[in-house]
Amino acid sequence: MATTSDIRNGLCMNWNGKLVSVIEFQHVKPGKGPAFVRTKLREIESGKVLDHTFSAGHKIEPVRIERRQYQYLYEEEAGYNFMNTETYEQILIPARLVEKPEFLQEGMICEITFHAEAETPLLVDLPMYIEAEVTYTEPGIKGDTATNSLKPATLDSGAEVRVPLFVDMGERIKIDTRTGTYVERVK
Repeated sequence: MATTSDIRNGLCMNWNGKLVSVIEFQHVKPGKGPAFVRTKLREIESGKVLDHTFSAGHKIEPVRIERRQYQYLYEEEAGYNFMNTETYEQILIPARLVEKPEFLQEGMICEITFHAEAETPLLVDLPMYIEAEVTYTEPGIKGDTATNSLKPATLDSGAEVRVPLFVDMGERIKIDTRTGTYVERVK
């Protein structure tokens, strides 16, 4: 068992029967009254962000997690198949554990978070940015660059994003997987 003095960013712990990760924390010692720790917690399974205040000295139950590199192979009805890049062992990950599956590309290296004691996958993190080819978008009108208007575009992975008017079919673009937004054209 640990106490609130052990809380740090990224700590994974068992709280109210659920696994949560500490996003940020602040130790507060008011002039009057006892100290406390104000935290922002993310539920690992649902991704929900919660605010909670622990009194100083409160017991917490840390959980050991491991992050491992896996390569995405293919999709099937039951979920997504990944391969460990070190042992070449394959694992089937349920679709609910992948946050933005529309951005998955064959051969992509992802980071999978595992519960170390139970050896169960908890979360799949995609790379921050991906490069993809635009398979369909409406043609832009020549000279229409004065505004920063966006138009819908379909990527080779099947995802739909909004891109600037100057992006055409067949071009490769960089996408932020956290927000699903266009970043830049790739040369």
